[in-house]
Amino acid sequence: FENKTVGGSVPREYVGPTEAGVREALQSGVIAGYPMIDVRVALVDGSYHAVDSSEMAFKTAGSMGVREAVRKADPIILEPIMKMEISSPEQFFGDVLGDISARRGHVLGVEPRGTLQIVRANVPLAETFGYSTSLRSLTQGRATYSMEFDRYEPAPRSVAEPLTGKVVARA
Repeated sequence: FENKTVGGSVPREYVGPTEAGVREALQSGVIAGYPMIDVRVALVDGSYHAVDSSEMAFKTAGSMGVREAVRKADPIILEPIMKMEISSPEQFFGDVLGDISARRGHVLGVEPRGTLQIVRANVPLAETFGYSTSLRSLTQGRATYSMEFDRYEPAPRSVAEPLTGKVVARA
């Protein structure tokens, strides 16, 4: 948040509440209730009334400004992508690869390690729920995996559209 007002168009005592409203709107999320990240907001102008202005009014104005700006912008829904490493006996290798693909995953590489195949892949977090059970079923309990956050990527339309439809409902 940056205050770029000049000439006292917004008195100093109202800049903090305006920023609080902006941060609250970004944290609670304008799109489907998800927090917004990597957003910069500048307060460039405003006005006040000596009798009717209040901290709450400026906090509300900050929040409303963010919501209006998002409606006019073209925001992107990002989804977390997880880095996975799966160690699987060779006889289950094909099933493991098929399951990764079915979860919108991308195989980055495969290397043999003794009787195991080590698969490195990126998989959207939303597709990893229930993976432990699925992997046990596919490999008769003989495969293991580890997973850690890697990055965010724009969600595909099939994932984003049901969420962005809520923007209109919330706005």
